[in-house]
Amino acid sequence: MFQKDCTGLQFAKTSADALQKEQELIKNQSIKTGPVYKIKNDPRVTPYGRFIRRWSLDELPQFWNVLKGDMSLVGPRPHQPREVDQYEKRHKIVLDAKPGITGLAQISGRSDLNFEEEARLDTFYIENWNWLLDLIILLKTPFVVIKRKGAL
Repeated sequence: MFQKDCTGLQFAKTSADALQKEQELIKNQSIKTGPVYKIKNDPRVTPYGRFIRRWSLDELPQFWNVLKGDMSLVGPRPHQPREVDQYEKRHKIVLDAKPGITGLAQISGRSDLNFEEEARLDTFYIENWNWLLDLIILLKTPFVVIKRKGAL
């Protein structure tokens, strides 16, 4: 099972008091429903953080996690433990796969997807995995990043 705290090399993208503001922002500004939330125009994110998020540069340190074997290039995106704690039983299949830097949900809408859509795509990926599907996802990812569709 691949449920871990997010550790390792990461870019700092938020202000120092970010965690204190988080619960209020989730309640008032979340654009997603379900256990995984996304806050549009998050005031905790610095201008530097907005830039690196928009261009997905915040994912570059994750290549270190791939080299260490903690992540895969393609797979379901990992969620925070506090989000995973709220999964329903049917969502937990994503914990059986190694998390990835990109995945079917990321090339299909990224942050524009609600949690159920993301979970459905991740489940489809896990149940239908093959090398050709990985290749298609890897080839489509740069175009999705360049178009910035679904990027917060």
